[in-house]
Amino acid sequence: MPRTPIWKSIAAELEGEIARHLYRAGDKLPTEAELSARFGVNRHTARRALADLAERGLVHSRRGAGVFVTATPLDYAIGARVRFHRNIRATGRLPEKRVLRVETRPADTAEAEALALPPGAPVIVYEGLSLAEGAPIAHFFSCFPAERLPGLADTLRETSSVTEALRRNGVTDYTRARTRLTAEAASPTQALHLATREGAPLLRSESVNIDPEGQPVEYGLTWFAGDRVALTVAPEDAS
Repeated sequence: MPRTPIWKSIAAELEGEIARHLYRAGDKLPTEAELSARFGVNRHTARRALADLAERGLVHSRRGAGVFVTATPLDYAIGARVRFHRNIRATGRLPEKRVLRVETRPADTAEAEALALPPGAPVIVYEGLSLAEGAPIAHFFSCFPAERLPGLADTLRETSSVTEALRRNGVTDYTRARTRLTAEAASPTQALHLATREGAPLLRSESVNIDPEGQPVEYGLTWFAGDRVALTVAPEDAS
């Protein structure tokens, strides 16, 4: 009876472990040396198994870093109403936000203009990471008018949800007034935040959200990991 090549058996074992989420999207696989020791084979055999996974799009290599499980890009809708938790849950994944900072400071020129504020007016800055199933997909930076929403900073420290924080501070609804999408290369800091390489492609979103009276309540910048997110643009959001 013909025997299954060892490298195919190793590839099948690793594929099964990926399917069982022992290695999740973005996780680094063991090195060739570690796989060689685990399965009792030479490094060439381990390399062939990894190459088979790569050919089928299950993993990808980063020069000098190793081999990583490939993330299937999730669809993220950009419509009149964009709600992070709702978007991620719609893909069947678990949403999470990680707060990097919440502070109050004077607005710079772009922030003041976007929020229709006098130059140097106080703004609340909220910076953090958006994650799906524990993997970072976006680095975000939002500004809010501090004088209109004096309790927002404390609320954002209690809940990571912008929608919930605004609701608790009297803004029961808000919609996207405008959005500008561009492409950028990841800076060293962004690469660190998003667990990617420096220079990796990012999708940059710049937006202004308004309340039902048309007053700006949020100016936001978001950098999405280009290999993990596919932005979909909808002209209207009926919800």
